[in-house]
Formats: sequence, structure tokens, C-alpha cells
Amino acid sequence: MVKSPKKSKTDKLFDNLIKTTRQFMKGRSFISLSLQELIDKLCIPPQHRKIFIEVLSSLIKNGEATFKNNTYRWKKAHSDTISGTVRMHPRGFGFVEPDEPNIFPEDIFIPKHLTQNAVDGDKVEVLINHESISDKGPEGKIMGILERGRTHIAGIIREIDKHNEIIAYVPLLGLSQRVVVQPGTDSSIKIGDRIIMEVVDWGSKDSETVCRFSHYLGHIDDHKCDIKAAIEEYELRGDFPIIAIEEAQEFGKIVKKKDMVDREDFREQECITIDPNTAKDFDDALTLTKEKNGNYHLGVHIADVTHYVRPGSALDKEAQSRCNSTYFPGYCLPMLPKELSNNLCSLRPNVNRLTVSVLMEIDKKGELVDYRITRSVIRSCKRFTYEEAKQVLDKEKKSPHYTLLKRMEKLCFLLKDKRFERGSLDLALPELIVIVDEEGLPDRTEYVEYDITHQLVEEFMLKANEVVARHLSEEEHHVAYRVHETPPSENLKDFVALARAFGFELPDAPTQDELQHFFTEAVETPYGQHLAACYIRRMRMAVYSPENIGHYGLSLTHYCHFTSPIRRYADILVHRTLFDQGLEQEQLELITTHCSEQERISSRAESSVKLLKKLRLIKGIYDDNPQYEYDAVITNVKPWGITIEILAYMMESFIHISEIGNDYFEFIEREMKLMGRRTGTGYRSGDSVTVMLRHVDFITLESKWDLLSEIPEEEHRSKKRRGHRGKQKQYKRKRSR
Repeated sequence: MVKSPKKSKTDKLFDNLIKTTRQFMKGRSFISLSLQELIDKLCIPPQHRKIFIEVLSSLIKNGEATFKNNTYRWKKAHSDTISGTVRMHPRGFGFVEPDEPNIFPEDIFIPKHLTQNAVDGDKVEVLINHESISDKGPEGKIMGILERGRTHIAGIIREIDKHNEIIAYVPLLGLSQRVVVQPGTDSSIKIGDRIIMEVVDWGSKDSETVCRFSHYLGHIDDHKCDIKAAIEEYELRGDFPIIAIEEAQEFGKIVKKKDMVDREDFREQECITIDPNTAKDFDDALTLTKEKNGNYHLGVHIADVTHYVRPGSALDKEAQSRCNSTYFPGYCLPMLPKELSNNLCSLRPNVNRLTVSVLMEIDKKGELVDYRITRSVIRSCKRFTYEEAKQVLDKEKKSPHYTLLKRMEKLCFLLKDKRFERGSLDLALPELIVIVDEEGLPDRTEYVEYDITHQLVEEFMLKANEVVARHLSEEEHHVAYRVHETPPSENLKDFVALARAFGFELPDAPTQDELQHFFTEAVETPYGQHLAACYIRRMRMAVYSPENIGHYGLSLTHYCHFTSPIRRYADILVHRTLFDQGLEQEQLELITTHCSEQERISSRAESSVKLLKKLRLIKGIYDDNPQYEYDAVITNVKPWGITIEILAYMMESFIHISEIGNDYFEFIEREMKLMGRRTGTGYRSGDSVTVMLRHVDFITLESKWDLLSEIPEEEHRSKKRRGHRGKQKQYKRKRSR
């Protein structure tokens, strides 16, 4: 028998180190570390540094570890860890979009306590928890931040202590993160100042973030800088580059004769637009005729933005960076310069405009018989607001276009019936908007009812989008689809439980018809809007993608965005694909992902400003009358308190259990309610209550309320069907389709 050679001390040391290092790096809590960080963590003495480097080289050579960006990483199974970009929610949790969706196709939900001080846009490493699947999708934990997505952050000074240490609240980091500001040389910072800061040290959940003052935005009490601050906070693009403006100006203010050559001429047809009364970017116009056999000929004419915005131009680069227009109360941050968005591309009445037309023949049952798509020129003969069109239909106002509008109304009902047949829900919910003056000071809120004029425009746009998507798919083009995934069945069960808590009857697995009936009833109650929002939140988010997985919400197998190229870059991509060479799959993947990300960012910016304007409005009312009372509804009950929604402002707030009446309240889990031990007063979802404002914090966008009414349990059922509507008026922006 041949004996194995005896190992040297160096070999034994190598074996021990590689075993120890392998165990350490394979641990679930391991993150990417530099050489020195590994030496420190493993307590490697200086004399063993050289052999430790050999150990790491061996692990890399064996394919067990990698070395990138001066850090060592363990090659864990793809099912355990992924890298991606985190998108944070204002409530503190986040979602990580995987870098390699072909390996892990779903976004990973990150609970608030597992975000590890990551901020929106950071590149992170995520450990996936396969044992925990929430209604928001697969769950994970951020293990490390690979690359910060920004160098500057926006904040508001909330405290200056006796040692002159300046503390800021940074919305991106949340209330729990302490942020210390190093003042600039020329700055005299005071509480309430809104500033931009350069990050010196991001810190962690256990250590403070350190920033350096960069520049001043305004004061939180100054309503005039709300939008300016949001644009910087969410890193939106404000002013247009001079080169883009000059490109837009070169086209002039009128359509040239040479540009109308080789286009179908529809200028003699009865063509109208219907838009919000404040809109300036009219990107869709309509024509509709009816044959003796009952068939309709619907023309949806969309501004031909791609005639002016050419690939690679300064206008195109800027539009691709912005991806969409952002709508704040009283102000639009456009995707295209006003020379195009409000003038040459806007389908104003009584002027020639270049368009792309989808011409559809629809039979009297609402079925599509034939279609064609062509470049065209139109001349709108009437610009209707939604309010004016409704007055004409109701015969409150005379118009030569009454017959056309009635024809459109009839076709709308046909298309709605077809949509219901295929299982698409129509929530038809009113929208609460904030009215501001020219300087941005909020004046009031108004409800916009989603009446028949909104519905007919919506139905016609949906049909055009569907036809274009099917056409491009049949032509085998790479398409920027608008997709919406099927939600998990658990989400629907969760919503059914919520609806029952509000006193509605729904089966365990409701059909689309049953859900439609439920929403028709719920919309007439004070909490219909809340229930609809809860339903939508349990659905997957609609996004842009070159992969066609269909649109669950609309119950369509093919859908894209085509009808709003003035305000959405995805629509420009679709227009180009119709008439020019489209993009390759890989390039389209990058651009559609960017469009989806920017859409989310714009939505968050819009919501933050809208909430601040609401808070300014109720603070003004409080200053005039501190005893003013508000109707509210309880939307959620927890062992530690209740969540209420102020009906007039559709604004949520939380009341802690210690602030509810002069009683000891117990949580009854099976009924999801709080019950007073002494008085027997109960609170549960759906109860109507009266509240009074106690405090508003503009810095943290929070409001505190005192509960005034205590509704006895026996009144719960009778109160909950009571409707509530504020002043109603047609207003503002187009709904996102």
C-alpha cells in the first residue's frame, strides 16, 4: 500500500482557510465584500494575507466565487439571489426589478424592514425567501447595495438642535432614518427649508446618513414651489434643452402643403375632439358615420407626432428620457416642447393637422368587420369639453353636432356590452381633483364623474389600441405592448374578505359579472372609491413590454398604447412600427422598461404634490374654523388602531387606539373590529364617523384627526349605504388607458 504524502503546514493552512471562507461566503447573510473587508470579517492575520489571496483565487478558478468591481461574490443559485433595481413605495416597502428577467421573471417584494436603507433606483442584491409569498408577489431581503442610483437627494429641514446640528427629513429614506446636513458656506438654513443635498455617507439602518447642502428650493410653507420641488425630488426633467426647442420651432406654426402630400384627406368630414376643459394637447379626434345596414364607420385620428419627432433627433432623445408627460394640479410637465404639444401636434379646431387614422367598420352587434390604418390630414370642426358634450347630449345646450354625439353614444354602449361579455370590468369611478389658482394655491376639490362622454372616448380609444396591436402582431413586428398580468387567486380571496367586512355579499370566487354588479353598487356608497382602489392595488401593475402576455384588466389578448403620442413615448414607438422599421427585441426591451419605470416615478411625483395641496387646503380651513367637522369612513381596523378616509378629500389617516374615546378597546379578530369593554362601542371597516382636524405636518405629509362620532353597532348596516359626493364638475386630464 502506498501512503499519501504528508501535508505541509502551508497546505493545511490553505485547506483550513478555504473551508472557513467557503462556509462564510455560502452563508445566507453574506454580501459582496472587498479583500480588506473579508480579511477583517474573518480575522485573517497579516502573515496569512498572501495565502488568503490564493484561497480566493482558487474559489474563483473553481467557479464558486466571482471578483467584480473590486468585490468578491459567492455564486449562489439563481433561485436564491438576484441583482436588480429597487423601486421604493412612499409607504417604505419596495420592489426589485431583476436584471435578468429571463432567469427570474417577477418583481420581488421587499418589506419595509428588509430594505437595508436602499433608495429608489439603487442597484441591489436580493435574497429571495421562497417560503414567503405575499399578495404583492415573491418576497425578498436586500442583502447589499451594489450601486447607488443617485448622488443627490431632496429633503426638508425638520430640526436644528441646541448644538446647531441640522436634521432633515428625506422622503426617499423615510421617517426612521436620521439625516444630518452639513451646511454650505453661504447658507443660512432654517426649519422648513426645502433643499437638495449631496450624499456624503449613506449610512445604514443603524447609522445616520450624512449630506452636504447643495442648493435651496424654497420653504415648505410656500405653495409656489411645490411643483418645482417635486421635479427635483423625483429627478424629472424640467426645462427643455435649447437644441430641442429650436428643432420644434423650425417646423413653424402651420402645417405645410408639402407635408400633406400622399396622405388621405379627411378635412371635409365631421370631425370633433372631446377633452378636459383645461387640456391643450388634443391628440385624438373622432369621426363616425352609419350605413343603412346598421354598420358604423368609426375613425380614430391620432396626432402624427412621428412626422416631427424623428429617431435620433434632439426632440426624440428628450422625449425618450422623459417617456411621458407628468400632470400636477394646475400644471403639466410635458414630454414634448409646447411648440409641438400645444400647437403643431395638437388637433385644434379649424386648422389642418397631420394624423394617423384607424378606420374601423363595426356592425350593429359591436363586432369589428373591417379596418385599415393610414396616414392622413384632418381639420377638426369642433373642440368639445366633456362638460359641453354632456350638456349637448342632455339637450341642455344646442349644437349642430348633436346627431353625431348621439350616434357615438349608441356605439359606445355596443362596445361596452362587448367588453363586459369578454369579462372586462368597468369601474366608472369619479375622480377627485384639486383646483389651484395661477400661483398653485389650492382653492377647492371637485369630483369628476366618469359620465358617458368620458366613456365613449375611452371605448373608441380602447378599440383603436386593440386593432393596432392585433395588426402589428399579425404583421410579425416587435411591438411595445401594454400588458397586465393575471393576479394571484389569493389576491382575489383577500379582496372578497375586505368587501364582506364592508357589508357586501360576494361569493368566494366571484365571476366578472358578480364583480361588476358589486362595483355598480359600491360606487354609490361613501367607500366605493376606496374599495375600487383596494381592488386595483391587488391587481398586477400594467407595464410596457415586447412580450405579449395580454391585458388581464381589459380581457384582451392584444393591446398597446397608440392614441396619445403627444404625452407617451410608448405610443411614438408604436407609430414608428406601423410605418417605419421597428426596433430590435433587445433594444425594445430596454426602452419599454424605461417607459414603465418613468411612468411609476411620474405617478409618485403627481401623488405627492396632490397630497400636499390637499393638506394645504384643509390647513387653510382649520385656520379659519378649527372646529370644522368632516365626514369619514373607517377603511381598516388593526389591533393598534383604525385607518380612516376623509371623504371630501379622499385622504387616509391613522388614529391610534389610545386616541379612540374614553374606553379600553379590544380587537376581535374574527370580526375585524375594535370593541369598547365599558361602553360596548364597536368600530369596523365601513363605519361612518365624524372627525375633526388636530394637526397638519407639511414636512412629512401627515395629518392627525380626532374622532368625534361613535356609531352604535346596530346602526352599522343602515349607515353604510349612505352615498357621499362633493361638488361635481367635469375637469382636467385624460384618463390613462
